[in-house]
Amino acid sequence: MSPETLFQVANPLAMAGWLMLVAHPLAPRLVVPVAGLVIPAILSTGYVALVLAFWTSASGGFGSLPDVMALFDHPGVALAGWVHYLAFDLFVGGWIVRTAQAEGIAHLMILPSLLLTFLFGPAGLILFLALRAVLSLRAPQRE
Repeated sequence: MSPETLFQVANPLAMAGWLMLVAHPLAPRLVVPVAGLVIPAILSTGYVALVLAFWTSASGGFGSLPDVMALFDHPGVALAGWVHYLAFDLFVGGWIVRTAQAEGIAHLMILPSLLLTFLFGPAGLILFLALRAVLSLRAPQRE
Protein backbone atom coordinates (compact mmCIF):
# COMPACT_ATOMS: atom_id res chain seq x y z
CA MET A 1 0.00 0.00 0.00
CA SER A 2 1.13 3.53 -0.69
CA PRO A 3 1.77 6.00 2.15
CA GLU A 4 -1.30 7.96 0.98
CA THR A 5 -3.51 4.85 1.23
CA LEU A 6 -2.14 4.03 4.67
CA PHE A 7 -2.79 7.64 5.72
CA GLN A 8 -6.41 7.20 4.60
CA VAL A 9 -6.68 4.12 6.85
CA ALA A 10 -4.90 5.48 9.94
CA ASN A 11 -6.82 8.75 10.24
CA PRO A 12 -10.35 7.28 10.41
CA LEU A 13 -9.14 4.59 12.80
CA ALA A 14 -7.79 7.23 15.17
CA MET A 15 -10.92 9.37 14.74
CA ALA A 16 -13.08 6.39 15.71
CA GLY A 17 -11.04 6.07 18.90
CA TRP A 18 -11.46 9.76 19.73
CA LEU A 19 -15.22 9.63 19.13
CA MET A 20 -15.40 6.63 21.44
CA LEU A 21 -13.50 8.51 24.17
CA VAL A 22 -15.87 11.47 23.90
CA ALA A 23 -18.86 9.10 24.11
CA HIS A 24 -17.29 7.12 26.96
CA PRO A 25 -20.28 7.32 29.33
CA LEU A 26 -22.45 5.48 26.79
CA ALA A 27 -20.34 2.29 26.82
CA PRO A 28 -17.51 2.58 29.37
CA ARG A 29 -16.59 -1.12 29.38
CA LEU A 30 -16.10 -1.12 25.62
CA VAL A 31 -14.51 2.31 25.17
CA VAL A 32 -11.63 2.13 27.61
CA PRO A 33 -10.02 -1.05 26.25
CA VAL A 34 -10.79 -0.40 22.57
CA ALA A 35 -10.19 3.34 22.20
CA GLY A 36 -7.53 3.63 24.88
CA LEU A 37 -5.54 0.47 24.24
CA VAL A 38 -6.50 -1.62 21.18
CA ILE A 39 -6.60 1.19 18.60
CA PRO A 40 -3.35 2.78 19.87
CA ALA A 41 -1.75 -0.69 19.73
CA ILE A 42 -2.89 -1.14 16.11
CA LEU A 43 -1.55 2.30 15.21
CA SER A 44 1.71 1.56 17.04
CA THR A 45 2.11 -1.67 15.10
CA GLY A 46 1.58 0.30 11.89
CA TYR A 47 4.20 2.79 13.05
CA VAL A 48 6.76 0.04 13.64
CA ALA A 49 6.02 -1.45 10.22
CA LEU A 50 6.45 1.96 8.56
CA VAL A 51 9.75 2.58 10.32
CA LEU A 52 11.03 -0.85 9.32
CA ALA A 53 9.92 -0.32 5.72
CA PHE A 54 11.15 3.23 5.14
CA TRP A 55 13.77 4.25 7.70
CA THR A 56 16.83 3.10 5.82
CA SER A 57 15.77 4.77 2.56
CA ALA A 58 15.36 8.22 4.15
CA SER A 59 18.08 10.81 4.48
CA GLY A 60 18.52 13.03 7.50
CA GLY A 61 18.54 12.18 11.18
CA PHE A 62 18.17 13.71 14.62
CA GLY A 63 21.41 15.72 14.93
CA SER A 64 19.97 19.08 13.93
CA LEU A 65 16.71 20.67 12.85
CA PRO A 66 17.74 20.54 9.16
CA ASP A 67 18.49 16.81 9.61
CA VAL A 68 15.04 16.20 11.09
CA MET A 69 13.44 18.20 8.29
CA ALA A 70 15.31 16.11 5.71
CA LEU A 71 14.22 12.92 7.45
CA PHE A 72 10.56 13.89 7.19
CA ASP A 73 10.88 14.76 3.51
CA HIS A 74 10.45 11.03 2.81
CA PRO A 75 6.68 10.26 2.53
CA GLY A 76 6.96 6.92 4.36
CA VAL A 77 8.88 8.44 7.27
CA ALA A 78 6.53 11.43 7.40
CA LEU A 79 3.61 9.00 7.60
CA ALA A 80 5.39 7.09 10.36
CA GLY A 81 5.75 10.35 12.26
CA TRP A 82 2.06 11.13 11.78
CA VAL A 83 0.99 7.65 12.92
CA HIS A 84 3.27 8.10 15.94
CA TYR A 85 1.28 11.23 16.85
CA LEU A 86 -2.04 9.47 16.28
CA ALA A 87 -1.09 6.49 18.45
CA PHE A 88 0.43 8.41 21.35
CA ASP A 89 -2.16 11.17 21.52
CA LEU A 90 -4.98 8.61 21.49
CA PHE A 91 -3.22 6.58 24.17
CA VAL A 92 -2.93 9.73 26.30
CA GLY A 93 -6.62 10.45 25.68
CA GLY A 94 -7.44 6.95 26.90
CA TRP A 95 -5.27 7.48 29.97
CA ILE A 96 -7.13 10.72 30.69
CA VAL A 97 -10.48 8.93 30.51
CA ARG A 98 -9.29 6.00 32.67
CA THR A 99 -7.71 8.30 35.25
CA ALA A 100 -10.73 10.59 35.41
CA GLN A 101 -13.03 7.60 35.84
CA ALA A 102 -10.86 6.14 38.60
CA GLU A 103 -10.66 9.48 40.42
CA GLY A 104 -14.36 10.30 40.06
CA ILE A 105 -13.86 13.29 37.77
CA ALA A 106 -17.01 14.01 35.75
CA HIS A 107 -16.67 13.19 32.07
CA LEU A 108 -17.91 16.64 31.05
CA MET A 109 -15.02 18.18 32.96
CA ILE A 110 -12.42 16.32 30.88
CA LEU A 111 -13.90 17.04 27.45
CA PRO A 112 -11.78 20.20 27.01
CA SER A 113 -8.67 18.15 27.86
CA LEU A 114 -9.64 15.51 25.32
CA LEU A 115 -10.22 18.14 22.63
CA LEU A 116 -6.86 19.77 23.31
CA THR A 117 -5.11 16.40 23.38
CA PHE A 118 -6.71 15.54 20.04
CA LEU A 119 -5.60 18.83 18.50
CA PHE A 120 -2.38 19.70 20.34
CA GLY A 121 -1.30 16.61 22.31
CA PRO A 122 0.75 17.86 25.25
CA ALA A 123 -1.48 20.93 25.75
CA GLY A 124 -4.40 18.63 26.54
CA LEU A 125 -2.30 16.57 28.92
CA ILE A 126 -1.20 19.73 30.75
CA LEU A 127 -4.82 20.90 31.02
CA PHE A 128 -5.88 17.56 32.49
CA LEU A 129 -2.96 17.52 34.95
CA ALA A 130 -3.90 21.06 36.01
CA LEU A 131 -7.54 20.01 36.44
CA ARG A 132 -6.48 17.09 38.65
CA ALA A 133 -4.24 19.38 40.71
CA VAL A 134 -7.02 21.91 41.26
CA LEU A 135 -9.52 19.21 42.16
CA SER A 136 -7.09 17.59 44.60
CA LEU A 137 -6.54 20.95 46.33
CA ARG A 138 -10.29 21.40 46.70
CA ALA A 139 -10.90 17.86 47.99
CA PRO A 140 -11.24 17.42 51.74
CA GLN A 141 -8.05 16.09 53.26
CA ARG A 142 -8.25 12.69 54.97
CA GLU A 143 -6.41 12.20 58.22
